[in-house]
Amino acid sequence: MRSNIGYILAICIFLGGCSVNKYVPEGQSIYVGNKVKVQPDSISKPNVSGVADELAGLIKPPPNKTILGFPWKVWFYYWIGEPKDEGGLRSWFRKKLGEPPRYATQRIVDINAANMVAYLDNEGYYRSSVGGKIVESKKKKKRTATTEYNAYLMPRYVINEISYVVPDSSLFNKDLVLAKQKTLLKKGDPIRLEVISTERTRIDQELKGKGYYYFNPDYLIVKVDSTIGRVDSTLGPQQVNLYLEVKKETAQTSLKQYFINRIYVNTGTEENKQSDSTGLTTRGPLRRGITVTDPGNNYKRRIFYDAIGFRRGNMYTNTMHDVSLQRLVNLQNFRFVKNRFDLVPRSDSALLDVYYDLAPMKKKSLQTILSASTKSNNLGGSQLDVTWRNRNFFKGAEMLAISAYFGFDVQLGGNRGTSSNGIGNEYIRYGAKADLSFPRFIIPFVKLRPEKSQALPKTILSLNYENRIQRNFYTTRSIRGDWSYVWRRKTEVEHTFTPISINFVEPRNINIELLGEVVTDPNTNPLDIDRLYRLIDTKFFIMGSNYSVSYRPTPRPFSKNQIAMTGGIDWGGNILSLLAKKNPEGYPKEFLKVPILQYVKVDGDVRYYRTITPSIKWANRILVGAAKPYGNSKTMPIPQFKQYFGGGSTGIRAFRARSLGPGAVAPDTLTIRLLGYQQFADIRLEFNSEVRMKFTDIINGAIFVDAGNIWSFGDSTRATYPGTALISNKFLKQVAVGGGIGLRLDFSYLIFRLDLATPFRKPWYVSEVKNVSDEGVVKYKNPWVFNEINFGSKAWRKENLILNIAVGLPF
Repeated sequence: MRSNIGYILAICIFLGGCSVNKYVPEGQSIYVGNKVKVQPDSISKPNVSGVADELAGLIKPPPNKTILGFPWKVWFYYWIGEPKDEGGLRSWFRKKLGEPPRYATQRIVDINAANMVAYLDNEGYYRSSVGGKIVESKKKKKRTATTEYNAYLMPRYVINEISYVVPDSSLFNKDLVLAKQKTLLKKGDPIRLEVISTERTRIDQELKGKGYYYFNPDYLIVKVDSTIGRVDSTLGPQQVNLYLEVKKETAQTSLKQYFINRIYVNTGTEENKQSDSTGLTTRGPLRRGITVTDPGNNYKRRIFYDAIGFRRGNMYTNTMHDVSLQRLVNLQNFRFVKNRFDLVPRSDSALLDVYYDLAPMKKKSLQTILSASTKSNNLGGSQLDVTWRNRNFFKGAEMLAISAYFGFDVQLGGNRGTSSNGIGNEYIRYGAKADLSFPRFIIPFVKLRPEKSQALPKTILSLNYENRIQRNFYTTRSIRGDWSYVWRRKTEVEHTFTPISINFVEPRNINIELLGEVVTDPNTNPLDIDRLYRLIDTKFFIMGSNYSVSYRPTPRPFSKNQIAMTGGIDWGGNILSLLAKKNPEGYPKEFLKVPILQYVKVDGDVRYYRTITPSIKWANRILVGAAKPYGNSKTMPIPQFKQYFGGGSTGIRAFRARSLGPGAVAPDTLTIRLLGYQQFADIRLEFNSEVRMKFTDIINGAIFVDAGNIWSFGDSTRATYPGTALISNKFLKQVAVGGGIGLRLDFSYLIFRLDLATPFRKPWYVSEVKNVSDEGVVKYKNPWVFNEINFGSKAWRKENLILNIAVGLPF
């Protein structure tokens, strides 16, 4: 403590001996701060909450930074001096440590005051005024000054009525009036220029969706009548009527609907175009109004018929305009896509010719990626991927990707197991995978109508082979094949359906010596032995299907709320069980001497975000999931890769990954000591909430609370856990709670995250005996552990302060 005080005194003495006064010109003062005061009108007394902060955000330029009133960055600027070389080290230090002085001038103050008045007018505070002045430091030797602004706030005007003014009943005017149904200008809302501008853009987009290609939002004008007084007694005393109309000077061509005439696609380069103009290449046949020029005969024409939603004779719409461009770009076969619309040269024409100029990408490529990563289970490591791609495998924009990879993972955040040989902490994985993607449905008798879908559907065939080695213990080999469909009709909803998913999982290279030590130990829990045997000696053959859907609605303009929902169902074993060999009673059916897993798994994820202020956001998430075996597998445990775990950097962050649960099971079993944390179960319930704060463009912070747990179905024999791990009507008493603080560094291209958390509620305490009275009454521990918090204890910090290191936000 004494050394810290000494450092502070030394800094104060150093700063006291420094001075920038000799560098400041006579009659000038360094601008070091500002203040905004808002005074409400004494008669109407409007609400001024938050207005001062809004006005302060308009002040430019920002003041020089200070420490205890001393402009230290300006001092560094002068102390380092003028560099001789702008690209040298001295120049770099001057830019990083120092900043040029900003002098307080009345001219800048008057400009800021005028900007504040304009802002208040745009926000509906008509007839408000702002004055500003320079306040010199009381200590003349300091040569610093602040600026002070005083805003006199009049009551805010609200909208009483919105009228769309049209001179006649023409088709355009009818469509304009129909646009009022989704207006952003609501009765009772404050009148704001930003909302009016957004409303004009919305109307423009709606009209373009009805064929008015040449219309522009600048053709709309909104007139405000602020003289109506208080027409509606239910609203504020200051009211306005709004009148929206088309400017009289708008050209008639902008008020006309347009239709598609011909569509031209060119897949060549500029050189190809020149060759085409000399007659060396020819265009393909006209179909659906689309003419394709493909100089190298590289593409099947059907990909353009599918991707381009326009058809000859169709009305132009901005929706189909955007969708067609997105589809062509998402084919991943072209470096860029240029699009233009030309009016057919006739005096009364309402027809547009459409042109798409495409620049092909290189068909084949080889890519090598070396990456570092962190995962939700607190594993971190590196991976090397080598991928070969063919972007146009069958000349139909099919994407074939074949890759091989090698990587390793180690446990992060002090979560290593206590085993002396480190089992459970280090993993090696290697394998290969192949994916073939078609930009269409590969389904017999199903035809695609591109004009009806938001994006082209995909058919994806994938094959994966992986070996995952858990050091000094065993290897898991996995072979998986999937046939999937991905599609969406609207941007908000995406569907994924995998009718066929085949997975073979087999443990290999088991360390028999270690297994023998565990089994023969007289202190080993029988359930731990059973769990180890099932983990390393059970093969699985899974043939199933799964379906998932995600819903991410686009927030309305100026809405502070945003939601996202995903859900899915995964089921397996039904078809394969029909082909399986039936075994004696009590034993599961087998296919090729491998047990068939029959199960059903359901998952849901709901997220809600609310913007409190521009720099504060509240984020929430609820996760639910359950996986249950049935039929042939009702006595078998669900394999770990289908189960859930608790804790980790994207879960309940106050508990180490895979250390929480199931239920009220304490994290101190033999399995944990040997393998690290390996707690998995069949049911998950989790809730996360955090307030995210933006301090600077790079530095952000968070305060969070997490709650939840995992549980098992069935009995202890199937679950390989004691009864306290099983789901029951008392499951809410076994919920874990934790919270903490976070630091996030936002570098735009990635977010580096540190979350420090501690448990608030430990669910296993509900089954741990605290004491037994003389009368034999058993008293259990209180699961809420606030009374145990002791930051001064090294042992407590080691067990209860959990540091999560990750890349990206938790949700």
